[in-house]
Amino acid sequence: MRGIAVPNGDISCTAEGTNEVVDRIILLTKIHVHYTLRLPADAPRDKVDRSLETHVSKCPTAQSIKDSVEVTWTADFVQAAPSA
Repeated sequence: MRGIAVPNGDISCTAEGTNEVVDRIILLTKIHVHYTLRLPADAPRDKVDRSLETHVSKCPTAQSIKDSVEVTWTADFVQAAPSA
């Protein structure tokens, strides 16, 4: 993530989809993703924020569905414990 070392397992997410009936067909119309990121204490927050702000435009899945599904996101940050 923009040069910030984030070990496997320190980024997790949950996703919730919204289905709506459109012309008598049930369609997925919205996806909301909530990220939880465990970041090192010295992680530059401006870089983290920029990564999150641009992730939808760089995500292959979001780009594949962008014309038919609204993608939104939120994030919580947890400070990683200092290395011993």
